[in-house]
Amino acid sequence: MLSLLCTCLLYTTLVSAIPSFKTDTPLTPRATCDGNDASDRSVWCDYSLDTDYYAGGPDTGVTKEYWLEVTNTTLAPDGVERIVLAVNGTVPGPTIEANWGDTLVIHVTNSLTANGTGIHWHGVRQNWTVQNDGVPSITQCPVAPGESLTYTWKATQYGTSWYHSHYSLQAWEGVFGPIVIHGPATANYDEELDTVMITDWDHQTADSLWTYAQVNGPVPMDTGLINGMNVYNDTGARYEAAVTSGKSYLLRLVNTAIDTHFKFSIDNHTLTVIASDFVPIVPFDIDVLDITMGQRYDIIVTANQDPSDYWIRAIPQASCSNSENADNIRAILRYDSSSTATPTTTAWAANQNDSCVDVDLSSLVPYLSQTVDSPTGQDLDVNVFVNSQNLFRWEIAPNSMQVSWADPTLLQVYEGNTTFEADDAVYELPDADVWVYWVVESAIAVPHPIHLHGHDFYILASSGSATYDSSVTLNLDNPPRRDVANLPAAGYLVIAFKTDNPGTWLMHCHIGWHTSEGLALQFVERESEIAALVNADTANATCAAWNSWASDIGIEEEDSGV
Repeated sequence: MLSLLCTCLLYTTLVSAIPSFKTDTPLTPRATCDGNDASDRSVWCDYSLDTDYYAGGPDTGVTKEYWLEVTNTTLAPDGVERIVLAVNGTVPGPTIEANWGDTLVIHVTNSLTANGTGIHWHGVRQNWTVQNDGVPSITQCPVAPGESLTYTWKATQYGTSWYHSHYSLQAWEGVFGPIVIHGPATANYDEELDTVMITDWDHQTADSLWTYAQVNGPVPMDTGLINGMNVYNDTGARYEAAVTSGKSYLLRLVNTAIDTHFKFSIDNHTLTVIASDFVPIVPFDIDVLDITMGQRYDIIVTANQDPSDYWIRAIPQASCSNSENADNIRAILRYDSSSTATPTTTAWAANQNDSCVDVDLSSLVPYLSQTVDSPTGQDLDVNVFVNSQNLFRWEIAPNSMQVSWADPTLLQVYEGNTTFEADDAVYELPDADVWVYWVVESAIAVPHPIHLHGHDFYILASSGSATYDSSVTLNLDNPPRRDVANLPAAGYLVIAFKTDNPGTWLMHCHIGWHTSEGLALQFVERESEIAALVNADTANATCAAWNSWASDIGIEEEDSGV
């Protein structure tokens, strides 16, 4: 893996001197909109939960502007110092925060010593703005060291997500941070807590573990972090959240792990789930919440227990995750913010069986009802093999992806070069506004979080330890919608979407090792309309700078390219 091999030898600590945030409408302390308060969170200015955000929504005329700088540094998130790649000097990076209907302008500067980069705005649909999706090899060339790239997109959705590098394994070296788009909610709450980002973590860099992953499979991770913090061998510190007895709080939860399926819980507290990914849902209560890589949930927590200190837990599932400190990925919920006591609470006994599954689909009922209309389908089988170098590679029917940093698909389409190679793994969708569905299936007893760019997808069916056939009933009437769903171990996942967004869109497993090992494909959607969406000057300038730097340093691609 190239993204840190050189860095390990050449790293320096760089401190950003540029501002991270500017707005013409302050977000202090939290963004609000007329009518949206603790008594009624369902409304948002002249809009509400009933607004069909696929068809339209607010246009605030407000621009939120951010500056992000990706640097080499050393940090000790759990008390153990190691090399990291950070955004504005921190892991996670700063929160990107806006209101539903705002436009975001985000300037990304690559100050790394020997790495490209590119930032993907996970789950953001990028309606008619495909060039801003931030995926090297697909929508852009990598941003070369010393160069900058500006991304512009509109917040047509609302809820919780995250941004992360889509260059090699860089996201899991620390290049990630939260995205919060304020809007209505399907249940009321009093206040909002910080976004909670949970991840697995190792004291070696992800790049140094890359060879192990290719030869041996799942990598044993040392520990995990909650909001960039944890305790390891009595060093470090835990993240703490303070609440007031009797109040209810919105907690935004994101799984940013490279290869860990978590069960999330707060001892003694029931979680009310109100959104999955960027989709508001009919609220439901749960004690222990399954969350796989790339997924997000908006949760309401009510401080209705005895005023005390309680463990917040992110428990890796052993049957699909490999953590050497699975019972020590914790944070603390305190009713008294001045307390320094170590909680003595115990985990929920129910729902703690070792399983690597999504939340039951029957619980994920979208508030805004949508119907899938007569989709046509295709099978996508997932398999693993060993290549000529005796390294693991994954494929999704029928190819293992191998694309080129220097030759992004979007620019190919713009230039009319659409005779794609087999390992580009391209599926062409020329027709506008038609429903398509895909049966993603695997006989291998490994679950995969499947993430689609440019769209929500509709989950029509899913089953573990089973084979899909025509007798399976597809749910077309308001099925669950999200942008990451679990392909169950030795099972199938049937997803659908409407071809309503021209572009070159990646779909991939969100296990970092698997993406780099080729478990990805891309949809070229409505090819005839794509060229008009491309700013060729920007695209070519980014590629020219990348090609010049890559040629000078002699960098070579050793993974799938995404």
